[in-house]
Amino acid sequence: MSQMKWTHQHATILALIALSLPSCSPKGPALRPISENDAIVKIEVLSCRDSVLNPKSPGCEDIRYGFEGGRVVKVGSTYHLITSEMVGDPLWVNMRTGYWSSEDGVTWKRIATLRKSDGDTTGKSQFAAPWGPMVVFVEEDNRWHLVYVNYKSKPECRNFDGVIQHAVSDAIGVQGIAGPYTDTNELLRYDVHPDPWEGLQGVDSFFPFKVKETWYGFYGSATLENWGKGCKWNIGLATAEKIEGPWKRMSEMNPIDSSSFAENPIVSQLDNGVYIAIVDGGPWVNKTGYLLSWDEIHWSKVRHIDFEPTVRRWWGDMRTPLSLIKEPDGSYTMFFTAYRDRPVKFGMLSKLSLRITIVE
Repeated sequence: MSQMKWTHQHATILALIALSLPSCSPKGPALRPISENDAIVKIEVLSCRDSVLNPKSPGCEDIRYGFEGGRVVKVGSTYHLITSEMVGDPLWVNMRTGYWSSEDGVTWKRIATLRKSDGDTTGKSQFAAPWGPMVVFVEEDNRWHLVYVNYKSKPECRNFDGVIQHAVSDAIGVQGIAGPYTDTNELLRYDVHPDPWEGLQGVDSFFPFKVKETWYGFYGSATLENWGKGCKWNIGLATAEKIEGPWKRMSEMNPIDSSSFAENPIVSQLDNGVYIAIVDGGPWVNKTGYLLSWDEIHWSKVRHIDFEPTVRRWWGDMRTPLSLIKEPDGSYTMFFTAYRDRPVKFGMLSKLSLRITIVE
């Protein structure tokens, strides 16, 4: 913990971003497994503001294919979005990591570019395509930390051999989310003690969270070598004493759920003490997924949220949830990215309002 003396204002701001800080003290029974028959929570869709970021939005003029993944956090009354921007061709390679802010979650302003592709498609550069940016606030050094994927790229495989890069904001305090961020070290690599279920994509996502004095991280991988014949996107856990590592895969527990598509987890805690990890449920499922846990270590199988019929389906491919933010009225805000196919294929950002009821 920083030695600086927190003011009342600092404490208030930290309380408002509680969902950005994984909790250290589970309220539920430790190590209690959650089966498919345990409801635990009921998630209802209340409303949706479709495509709050779209091809015609200010700031999107040079973003050809839209957005996919990243995270939205709320600091005070301001929403902050750090996301992957698919700028142009080659698709999924010509990428930027963009930082946006909004006072209402509907009208957004693009502030800065945090990272961008180096344009190499020879399969040699580890910086060909930055993806999957996630930010977490670390109390020990009073700074925001950014983790993201760096992929290699070549024409026959646009994103492969992913590694997780760690960066730290140069600015101290919760208001330092805008960065700039300085790269420090790699946290996980595709070629250092991978689990057998990991594939050609390498490490495709990472979300670190703290349980008491120990750090854990959800990470993912995909067997792109089996594209068209049973490619799987799975997630697993890793652990470390510090966020900067060294990180070690929890191979005896991995993958967490090998029966479903799961990618880009974000972890937070609900009022009854249960932890929830929202995930990309897969384009062929076309639903957002989530897992539950009482201890942040032992997780349920993937479940799914039905947006329909409350939300009339406009998307072709549902993709990544970016947040689960508890609002002052008790509802939850989930931003998500999904592709609209016409008149052009573009990954839109939408804002969803949810009610989460404790049923146990």
